Parts: sequence; C-alpha cells; structure tokens
Amino acid sequence: MTRVWQWNRPVTVREVLEDIQRDRSIAYTTVMTVLDNLHQKGWVRREAEGRAYRYEAVSTRAAYAAALMNDSWSQSDNPAAALVAFFGMMSPEQREALTDAVRMVQGPENPPSAPPPENPANPEQPGVSGEPGGTEEPADARSAGNPEIPGTENLGGENRGKPAKRPPAQNTEGGR
Repeated sequence: MTRVWQWNRPVTVREVLEDIQRDRSIAYTTVMTVLDNLHQKGWVRREAEGRAYRYEAVSTRAAYAAALMNDSWSQSDNPAAALVAFFGMMSPEQREALTDAVRMVQGPENPPSAPPPENPANPEQPGVSGEPGGTEEPADARSAGNPEIPGTENLGGENRGKPAKRPPAQNTEGGR
C-alpha cells in the first residue's frame, strides 16, 4: 500500500515492481499477488488497461490511519482513559497538530470554548494556573491523570510521554 499511496495515481504491477526493485530484488508475480490480495480486501480498486490492470488506493493513507485509530479506540473498555493515555504519549508537535485538527473540524461556526472565567474566590488568581490570565491546569493535575476518568491515575510523572506497555503482538496470519 505504501507504494500505491506514494504514487498517488493508478499504477501498474510493472511500475510498483520497478519501484521496489530499486531497494531489493522481488518477483513480478509477488507484486501481482499482493496487489490482487489488496484488491480482494477492498483496499485498492483496479481497472483493466489492455492485458494489465491499473490499481488505485480506495482511501488515503491519512484516512486509513484514522480508521485504525478509531477502530482501536472503539475496542477499548475505557475509551476516555485510552484517549488520555494517547494524548500523554504525544510530542508537543503532535499536540499542536491535534489542536489544529480540532479547530478545522469545529469550523468558524463552532469556535473553541472560551477560556475559564476568573476565579471569584481569589482575585489574585485570575486563571487556574495562578498566572495573570493563565488558563493552564495545575501541574499536579497534569501529571496525575484525571480522577474523573478511571484508569488515568498513573498517566503522569515519569510515565508521561512514554508509550504504554503492551502485551506482545499475537500472530494471526497462520504462522507467517
């Protein structure tokens, strides 16, 4: 799929073969079989061109990645905790990209919510962080997870930004 996505247009087996052969040796029939399997699974569509087919991706790589993330998230027994853990693993650049994506989805008709109001109990503490106009959550809340979301209590501190430990992957390909 990577090669089909890279071309970003309908490709023949021969084009993919020549592209792959720049890196390693591979048989024409292997590439043809893989593209046929991708077609049977619905990942690519094909159109006859003479005695060959031209293959084209059904969705973009980004749409495929989004579907994988959505599928994984929806299978979680605690989706909120899974999201918090996922966000905790993100780099600052990834968080910024996420913020931009949320803005694009919300659109101009649904602007992001307004910053929290000033703290009426303590006028010296206008925002949550204690900085004038600050809107950050307290450091202990950032590092300790969210007590309202079960499963997030151990997401801060030294584990912040590190991938969660996962069980070894199961081989579902019948020994391949």
